[in-house]
Amino acid sequence: MISYHIEKYFNRDNWEKANQQLIAKMLEEYTYEDMIEPEVTENYEHWDEYQLLITTRKQYKFFAKRDFFEGLKVKKDSIYVQEDGVKKSVDNAIQFLLDIQQFIRMTSETAGHLIKELNNTLVADMHLLGKAAKSSDELVKEDYALLEGHMSGHPWITYNKGRIGFGYDDYINYAPEMQKETKLFWIAIHKDRASFQSTEDTTYQKLIQEELSIGEKKQFEKVLQERDVNEQEYFYLPVHEWQWNNVIIQQFADDLSKQMIIPLGEGEDSYLPQQSIRTFVNQSHKGKHHVKVPMSILNTLVYRGLPAERTLIAPKITEFIKGIYEKDAFLKENCRVILPGEIASINVDHTIYPKLGNSPYQYLEMLGVIWRESIYTYLDNGERAISLAALLHEDNDGKPFVLSLIEASGIAPEDWLNDFFRVVMDPLLHYLYQYGTVFSPHGQNTILVMKDFKPHRLAVKDFVDDVNISDQPFEELSALSQELKDVLRSEPPEGLTQFIFTGLFVCHLRYLANILDRNEIVTEYKFWKYLAGAIQQYQESRPHLKDRFELFDFFKPELTKLTLNRNRMVDYGYEDGDDRPHASEFGKVTNPLARFAKGMEVS
Repeated sequence: MISYHIEKYFNRDNWEKANQQLIAKMLEEYTYEDMIEPEVTENYEHWDEYQLLITTRKQYKFFAKRDFFEGLKVKKDSIYVQEDGVKKSVDNAIQFLLDIQQFIRMTSETAGHLIKELNNTLVADMHLLGKAAKSSDELVKEDYALLEGHMSGHPWITYNKGRIGFGYDDYINYAPEMQKETKLFWIAIHKDRASFQSTEDTTYQKLIQEELSIGEKKQFEKVLQERDVNEQEYFYLPVHEWQWNNVIIQQFADDLSKQMIIPLGEGEDSYLPQQSIRTFVNQSHKGKHHVKVPMSILNTLVYRGLPAERTLIAPKITEFIKGIYEKDAFLKENCRVILPGEIASINVDHTIYPKLGNSPYQYLEMLGVIWRESIYTYLDNGERAISLAALLHEDNDGKPFVLSLIEASGIAPEDWLNDFFRVVMDPLLHYLYQYGTVFSPHGQNTILVMKDFKPHRLAVKDFVDDVNISDQPFEELSALSQELKDVLRSEPPEGLTQFIFTGLFVCHLRYLANILDRNEIVTEYKFWKYLAGAIQQYQESRPHLKDRFELFDFFKPELTKLTLNRNRMVDYGYEDGDDRPHASEFGKVTNPLARFAKGMEVS
C-alpha cells in the first residue's frame, strides 16, 4: 500500500507545486508576524514588486499587495530567487527557511524540528494536489463530514499538517484528507480509575445504550465474564487505534496487568476524522454522537490530547452555554443558533505523571473521551452543514468553493455576504455583549448551516476548549459556579474581544476577503464595510448595551497582534512544557474595521 501511494503522489510536479504554495504562505504569514520585512522595489497599479534580501548575492522577488491588516497577499506564480544575478524558479521551502533563519533568530534545534513538520506538511500537500478531487461546483452538495476531507488545514500556520508521531502508514490510514473510514477500539476501565460526567438529562446507561448495539454489548460482556470481573465496576469507552497501539498499551501497562483496563475489541460503527484529527463523525449512524478522543501527536501548536480539567467540566460548560440559549428569545427564536453540546465525558488520569509536578502536559492528556451531539440531529429539511473552514477552499482549477455557493444560491454576491455576516455575527455578538461570554469562532469550531446554498443559521461547537468569560463584574455571570470559573479563562475586555477579532477576523475572514477580492467577486473594501455594518446593525438594535460596545470595541484603530508561527519558531520552540502554549503577542495589528467606525469612513 505504501509503495502504491508513493508512486501515485510523489512526483516532481506535485513536489514543486506544494513547495511553491508553501513558500508563498511563508512569505505572507512571516511578514504579517513581523519576522521578515520584504521591501517594495517597483509600484504598479494592482500588484507591487517586492524583494526579500538574503545577502548581497541572493534575493527572493515576487509580486504582492497589502491587505487591510497591512499584511501581504503574494501572487504565487510570481516568486523567483535571484542569485549572483541568475534568475531561478523557487521550489524549495526548506531552503527558504534556512535562508531566513538568520533574520528570525530561530535556534538550530527549533529549525530542525520545524523542518520535520514542514516536510510532513509538504507530503500531505502532495496528496491533496494529486488526488482526484471534486470540483467546487460538486462540493457544494457534499456531506458535512466528507467535505472536511477536502480541506488543506489551518490557513495561518505554515506547518499545519506536521503531525509529529504519525508514520507514513498512519498518515495513509488516519489523516482527514485521506477520507478513510476507521473504527474505534473499545476498552473497559475500572471505575476506581475513571470518572464519568454528563449533563442532567444524560446517564451512563442511556449513553451506552445509544452508542453500542445489542451485539456489541453482548460481545463486551462476554469478554468481562471470561476475565472473571464484575461488569458493573467498569465503564466502557472508545479509544483510537493509533492511541491504543502507540500510547495506552505502553503507558498504562500497570493498569492492563491488574485488569483495571481490559481491551474489549473493535466497535461496529465506522467514523470519519475531522480536521482536528481527534474528533470523529459516525458514518454508520449519523444521529449518533460525534466522539472526541486523545491522540498524542503534535500538530499545529499542541499535542492533540484531552486536558483532564476540561474533560471533567465539559458537560457543565454545555449546560451553561445552553442555559443562556434556552432563556434568550433572540438566540432561540431569531437566530435559532445551534449548539451541539458535549453531553458526556470520561476522564482517566495516569497513576504516576500527575504526581511529578510540572509534568509535560502531553502525559496528562492521554486517555479519556468526550461525546458531542451530532450536528445532523439539529438540521431541518433542506438544511446542509459546512464548516466555516470550507469557505476558504479552492479546487484544483482554482475555483473558490464560496463562489460556487454564491452561484448556486442565485443571489448577488453582496447579498450573500451580508446574509453571511448577519448569520455569523448576531449570535456571537449577543453572547459577548449580553452575557460576557465568547467562543473562539475559528474555521473548525464554527459551522455554517446553509439552505438553498445561502447562509441560514450558525452552529458553534467545542465549548470545552474555547469558551471564555469576561473578568468584568457582569450580573449575567454572577451565578456562575466557582467550579466553572476555575476552568473557564477569565479575560479583560481586549482579551475577550480578541477571541472574535483574531479567531474569526484574522484567522479566517482575512483569507476569505482575499479570495473574494482576488477573484473579483467582492472587493476587500466592501467586504470589511459589510462586516462593520453587521456589527453596527446589531449595536443599533440594542442601545441599552452601549457601555459594553465601548468595552468590547471592534472599531479601535489597532489591537494587539497575536502570532501563531512566531510562537513555535521564536518564543516557545519545541519545549515540552507543563502547559499548552498560547498565541504569542507581538506589536499591534491594523484593524480594518476602524475606517468604518461612525464618522470615520474613508474609501
